Amino acid sequence: MDNIYIGLLIPLLGTVLGAAMVFLLKNDLGDKLKKSLLGFASGVMIAASVWSLIIPAIDMAEEQNQIAWVPAAVGFLFGIAFLLVLDMIIPHLHTTDDQPEGIKANLRKSTMLVLAVTLHNIPEGMAVGVVFAGVIIGNTGISMAGAIALAVGIAIQNFPEGAIISMPLRSEGLSRKKAFMYGALSGVVEPVAAVITILLADLIVPILPYLLSFAAGAMIYVVVEELIPESQSGKHSNIGTIGVAIGFTMMMILDVALG
Repeated sequence: MDNIYIGLLIPLLGTVLGAAMVFLLKNDLGDKLKKSLLGFASGVMIAASVWSLIIPAIDMAEEQNQIAWVPAAVGFLFGIAFLLVLDMIIPHLHTTDDQPEGIKANLRKSTMLVLAVTLHNIPEGMAVGVVFAGVIIGNTGISMAGAIALAVGIAIQNFPEGAIISMPLRSEGLSRKKAFMYGALSGVVEPVAAVITILLADLIVPILPYLLSFAAGAMIYVVVEELIPESQSGKHSNIGTIGVAIGFTMMMILDVALG
């Protein structure tokens, strides 16, 4: 059980360490570095969605004598729809945009920047919770090593996300401590979402393949809607593409080697 508690906190650790870069870097992240980090995070999330979520969902559906592709397809589309709705409702602002998205609200720019990253972290927390729920349930084909691999992979991609949120907050005039605090707090939603999922573990056994692919769909939404467009905007788009390749390969190796 201790391994599960540690696994749930690993992604948050990545966000906290990334946010701590505000104490080490004097200026905002350079454009090239930001694009490479966004691309890297995209690659990690794509690989995690395929190897850690969709493929296990298909295998599990086959073991339950279901049509293998149905849970993967249905869950994936519902995950996309879920994030689409949240994107339209929650007021948030991306670092590369001037106009906020979601329902109009009289919120500070720093608050909306944090909400944007928090929105990213919801599906990641769900993904970690679902795989660890699979470990607790047993007989799901999900190993502890595979669950830890997913948690580590998400922590790796959370590191640049933490830096990308804390550095702009510093540029907005916040103190280093406040910028760090906001950046770190944006990742708290991940263990919270994971714990809620685990608490419902006994109820989700029949629909676990759907939940795995649901988390994958939500993560892919974030990648396609926000991370990749931001990494490809303006000049030096090839740097973002290289980041995707490196992130995808690293997460694939991590998942196959440990899973």
